[in-house]
Order: sequence, then C-alpha cells, then structure tokens
Amino acid sequence: MNHNMKVTSKFFQFAPILLLVLVSACAPAATPTAEPATEVAPVAESTVLNIYNWEDYMDDTILAAFEEEYGITINYTTYTSNEELIDVLMAGPVDYDLVVPSDYAVEFLRGESMFGSLDKTNIPNFANIAPTFINPSYDPGNRYCIPYQWGTTGIGYNIKATGKELTSWADVFDPAYAGRVSFIEEPREAFAAILLLLGHSPNSTNQIELDEATAFLKSNADHIATYAPDTGQDLLDAGEVDIAHEYNGDIFQIMAENPDIRYMIPSEGAMIWSDNLCLLASAPNKENAEKFMNYLLDAEVGAALSNYLRYASPNQAALPFLNEEDRNHPGLYPPEEVLARMFFFANIGSASQLYDDAWSEVLANHGQ
Repeated sequence: MNHNMKVTSKFFQFAPILLLVLVSACAPAATPTAEPATEVAPVAESTVLNIYNWEDYMDDTILAAFEEEYGITINYTTYTSNEELIDVLMAGPVDYDLVVPSDYAVEFLRGESMFGSLDKTNIPNFANIAPTFINPSYDPGNRYCIPYQWGTTGIGYNIKATGKELTSWADVFDPAYAGRVSFIEEPREAFAAILLLLGHSPNSTNQIELDEATAFLKSNADHIATYAPDTGQDLLDAGEVDIAHEYNGDIFQIMAENPDIRYMIPSEGAMIWSDNLCLLASAPNKENAEKFMNYLLDAEVGAALSNYLRYASPNQAALPFLNEEDRNHPGLYPPEEVLARMFFFANIGSASQLYDDAWSEVLANHGQ
C-alpha cells in the first residue's frame, strides 16, 4: 500500500529580537501532518475475448470449455466471406481481437497493417504446428497468425441424383444437371473454378481470361440454380440441388448422415486453402487472444475442432486423436498426386478490382 506524505512548516517574520525569542519559546515544534492514505487500485485483468469468424466454423463446446477454464467471456460474431471480413476491417474501427482470414486475405490485410505481432512465449503449443504451415509466404515467420484449419474446395454431389461418379469441372456443366447446381457466392472461389475449367491459372490477372470466365458464367446462368453464401451443403442435403461447389468440410459434415453424398476434387485442378487465426493490431484483449490460440493448438482440442468441422488439422500433435476415417480419407488429406494439381490463392493486388467488377456483372446477370 502506498502513502503520499505532505509536511507543513511554520514561517516566521523577523521582528525585534525580544519578540522573536518570545515566540520561539512559546511556539510548539513543527510536526509533519499526514494526509489520509490513498490506495491505488490494481488494474483489472480483462475477462473478455472478441472473435470474428466464418459461419459454421467453430464447435461451441470448445468455446464453452475455454470460458470455464479461464473465466473469460467470448463474444463471437460471424461473416460469410473473406471479402466481407476485409470490408469490415477496412471500414474500422473494430473491437475484435481475433479474425480468421484465408491465406490470400492474410497477405492483403498484413499489407494494410491490420495485424499485431504475437508473443510466442504465451503460445507454447505453437510447437505442435506441422512444418507445412510454418513460415508461410502470406505470413513470414508466423508473426501474426497461427493456422486454424485447411482444406480444399471441390464438388459435393448426390450420386443417386447424378446417376454416376463425377470427376471434373466439365461434368458439373453437363446439360443433364441444368438448374441443379449451386456455386459458392465468393468471387475468387467461383472464378477459380471456371478459370481452371478453361485451362487458365485460378489466380489469373489477365483481363481477357477473366472476361472469358465471366462470359462462361453468364452463358450458363440457367445451369447454376444459385450462388450460395457457404450454404451449398444445406441445399445439397435438402435435395434442392444435386451438385454443390463447396468447401470439403461442409460436404463431409452432411456425408456423415447421407450415404448418397460424395465429394470429389476435379481432374482439372482445384483450390487448396489455409485459414488462419490472426491477432488484430487493435486487439483490446491481446493476452486473452494468445491464451485462446494456445488452447486451440493443444493436441486434443485441435483434434476435437477438426473432428467436429470435418476439415484437415494443421496440428501434427492432433493427428493421433483424429477420427480414423477422416485421417485416412483422400478427400480430407489428399495424396501427393492430387496435391500436385491444387493451387493456393495468391494476393492479386489491384487486380482484385477486375474480379469485383466481373462478379457484379455475373450476379446482375443471374438476378442476384
């Protein structure tokens, strides 16, 4: 406890010597007078964590277990695309501590100084991350993020409805399936699929190639029933479509209940991605954010997350705790020959405007 002390003094005005002696003899000695003690209250430790994540991308029991263990309340908000996340962060300011952008979005946001540096001494479970996800090009040195989940974007389909196994993007556009196909309402993903079908790079910044892909989607507007906001798996499961362009984990979630559902990675190639848990530079609860990162990187917690989401885990320590069926499924952990024809999204810089303009044209033509 600290005390602030103040000493008071008497000041004398010199007069005749006799008066000075008399006053000196009669006056009491000066004594210090203490003010009432003021206690400095300790700074209260934050008990809040604000997370902004994709829809349907967390096991609520994991959040509840973390809250109980650490006494921290999690405020959890969701978005439906990297573009939505970027728009929200760029509009700012925000109170979020952690966000979950995909690889190319990490690179963009890093360039905009949106992230804060991690103190890895607070994240000892960082050692559990598989070498593949250490020092990625979009976050050199894992300075701002840890890997969250990874996977592929391919095709889910109901084999009873299609009547055969599908193997390619070309199969998706078989006239027999007109009006029975959904595509992800996410411009980079949708254009990547069509660019691959047309024999181009899924990261093309060539105006002519992008125009070709735009024309293809417009001419096949009747073939695509809807551009779905990451809900294609629900449409497929409900029988509203027979084929869904979707993230593999979303399809695997409904495969568990529906034996007619299949997932395939098209022969022309497909996208592979890594989503990342990143600390914002403006995070008001940095220590809590790092506690949560460390918690998710625990071997058993990391396995529980992937077992629930049905996505691949970047946590090598979690592998022994994964569902054996998932661990051995080529749709979740593709073999090398399949990985060889898969692509990560690249940060296309100013060319993103080309995609935005083309996407607006596609949606307007589709009536969405």
